[in-house]
Amino acid sequence: MGLPLHLPAHGRGRGLSPALRRLLRQRPGSWDLPELPEQGGPLIDTGAVADAQRRCASQLGAGALWFGVNGASGLLQAALLALAPPGSRVLLPRNLHRSLLHGCVLGQLRPVLFDLPFDPASGLWLPPGPAHLEVVLAAAEQDGPLAALVLVSPSYQGQRAELPALVALAHGRGLPVLVDQAHGRGEALAAGADLVVLSGQKAGGGLAQSAALLLQGGRADRDAVVRALLWLQTSSPSGLLLASAAAALDDLTSSAGRRRWQAAWRCGERLQRRCRALGLPLVANDDPLRLVLHTAAMGINGLEADEWLLQRGVIAELPEPGALTFCLGMAPPPGLLWRLPHQLLRLRRALGGPPLPPFSAPPLPLVAEPELPLAEAWRAPAEVVALAAAAGRIAAEPLCPYPPGIPLLVPGERIDLARATWLRQQQHLWPGQIADTVKVVAG
Repeated sequence: MGLPLHLPAHGRGRGLSPALRRLLRQRPGSWDLPELPEQGGPLIDTGAVADAQRRCASQLGAGALWFGVNGASGLLQAALLALAPPGSRVLLPRNLHRSLLHGCVLGQLRPVLFDLPFDPASGLWLPPGPAHLEVVLAAAEQDGPLAALVLVSPSYQGQRAELPALVALAHGRGLPVLVDQAHGRGEALAAGADLVVLSGQKAGGGLAQSAALLLQGGRADRDAVVRALLWLQTSSPSGLLLASAAAALDDLTSSAGRRRWQAAWRCGERLQRRCRALGLPLVANDDPLRLVLHTAAMGINGLEADEWLLQRGVIAELPEPGALTFCLGMAPPPGLLWRLPHQLLRLRRALGGPPLPPFSAPPLPLVAEPELPLAEAWRAPAEVVALAAAAGRIAAEPLCPYPPGIPLLVPGERIDLARATWLRQQQHLWPGQIADTVKVVAG
């Protein structure tokens, strides 16, 4: 039996919320319902869906909540459009999900990208601290007002930002804050965030594409959120996915759900202690349900480690050049505490060596707005050039070497010589993931 340590976090059904498990046992298709009066929908004030949304909002401490069936991606886009009118500038971290770039195109927004602290040992971006964000905000505002700030916490690797301090800094400048908390459990509300996006499949017992958008306070206009959801969400939402979102959130706040989560958390803590006791290097994080193997410290590229483990039935979630992230989920696989360390020790014996040299940080300014408007660059006539000849050209599409869709290059950015050189280095670090060519604006 293999070790599925990837998303969705329900572990191929073992960790699905009990209500959803019961629903899926019913006659196939019986749950595939339209927006009947008794059923309703996310934007209808009456019916079972509206009742579930109000219940989940109350349980999580939100002023309002909407289920989504296009994943966290669709709700991030709706939230961004609700906060920022066309033509306005929005401040986004470099580890943003590409769906936010899509939202900028749809909403005619101007993305202002800010650089993040970087760990050369693992090659990972780190959460910004308050001092870092304060400098970023001051630099970004020099070129004009901002409409909103977006933060990501926790990261894919389970690293959390100091959200209360970061949100307070933004609010002190009159900026509403949207937190992409697809990998979290709603803690951003307590930190004061105005809009929060949760994923049913990444941190709970829900199905892929089920998600929720939470609102609190008066900085985000409720009517604007509803309007943006109307634009971007389907008019025929899946009854199954709506039920999944409700079941995942109910489970998140129930006493039985908290006990299951605590049991999984303790399992993750024991796994981390066992790996460290065996001399297996880990990247420090704040979530024991995300085990991040520091492959660079073992002398192994994370993508090569992933390929080796896949052949032996161990399925990780996210390989990167310096690290390999495993998602334990709400129901870690049986025997995980000894089976995974055993395979990781075998990996080290088979492929390990001296630590890899430090990774170079991307040569990015602290704050940057694409030289050519994002939507214009993405729609412009384009040509394909060799990566080695890309210096001086303007990117025509994002460069995302591997899911989860974090772009190394954003449309409209000019690729200077330092950036072109760095991208060529990344090509060697991401074997098979970065092509020899890049699409640039023609002319």
